[in-house]
Amino acid sequence: MILRIAQVRAYPVKGDLEANHRRLMEVLLEIAPHKPDVVVTPECYLDGYVSTEEWVTRENIVDYAIDPKASPYTEQASRWAAAAGSWLVYGCTRRASNGAYNSALIYDRAGCLAGVYDKTHCQTHDRKYLPGQGLPVFDSDFGPFGVMICADRRWPETVRTLALKGARIIYNPTYGMHDVRNLHVMQTRSYESEVFIVFTHPGQSLVTGPTGAVLRNEGSGDGTYALTELDLSQVDQVRSGPSAHLRDRRSDLYLP
Repeated sequence: MILRIAQVRAYPVKGDLEANHRRLMEVLLEIAPHKPDVVVTPECYLDGYVSTEEWVTRENIVDYAIDPKASPYTEQASRWAAAAGSWLVYGCTRRASNGAYNSALIYDRAGCLAGVYDKTHCQTHDRKYLPGQGLPVFDSDFGPFGVMICADRRWPETVRTLALKGARIIYNPTYGMHDVRNLHVMQTRSYESEVFIVFTHPGQSLVTGPTGAVLRNEGSGDGTYALTELDLSQVDQVRSGPSAHLRDRRSDLYLP
């Protein structure tokens, strides 16, 4: 199956939900005529990944968090997804009873909230968030897919777990490191787990494929979004090839 992926590439304003929502909707309107199957925003785009600021604490980060079921921002974004017939992976800070999560909200082609992924690997300023407790895969019309957020990619177990659960593509909203070192990390993660990874940063749109190839790498000077068409059958071909990594794992030798 061929998927058309759109990656939002624009820097949000720290802490200004209204301005960031308005800018996101402008970019989504630009993207809509291209009829994307999936749109991905950067990490915590709605609040500008405000946790990096010294004045934000574990206590007051909830001031920048939303309830997806009651937010006017997500209501408008979900309406866009339904009108465009597109999946939307939407980065925000999500309110919980005892704090807030760094979340990716997943809207399906009908604009329904199909799932939520919460960032699991939280260090330094990310300790202001509650850590996520699972690595789920989500069902879709193009098969199961995974989501990881920013630093989650540093641990190979994240990508490997999602791939073993059936994901052929992983969406990676992010706001952190996006240098040459990261490029090599993302190529390696894709190669070792035979999966597409869609790394979506305010300043970079990077897509790596199941052979480790770089399929898209655009910077902030190249516009406000990137479009890439991916053939998911390439994952199946690589995973059934003579040197397949997932198939030929020696799980009997590995630590649990």
